[in-house]
Amino acid sequence: MAKKILVVDDSQTVRQQVEAVLSGAGFVVLSAQDGLAGAEVIENNPDLSLVICDVNMPRMNGLEMVALVKSKPQNAALPIVMLTTESQPAMIQQAKAAGAKGWIVKPFDAKALILTAQKLAG
Repeated sequence: MAKKILVVDDSQTVRQQVEAVLSGAGFVVLSAQDGLAGAEVIENNPDLSLVICDVNMPRMNGLEMVALVKSKPQNAALPIVMLTTESQPAMIQQAKAAGAKGWIVKPFDAKALILTAQKLAG
């Protein structure tokens, strides 16, 4: 059965690009337009294998979403990777402290994204 990945980004273009790359690699891809919607999708899909999440989004940003999702014991093992234009070391540390497993800077390399997804989604 194909692994299920959630992409959370307020840019529809980025969501479509990531979905095209990952579905082409055999993953089932769900998407959400912000952290609030992303947290809801995670809540309703306990079979998710990976979450790829932007940092800067309206309503709830990526760091807030990671903290919320990781505060629930059932999500302890769910890997979350940040995909963002941000590259400040302090923000990367904040994301890791909240529970993020990795950090990919946009524009992303498709091969690197697939390898990361394969590694983390198992």
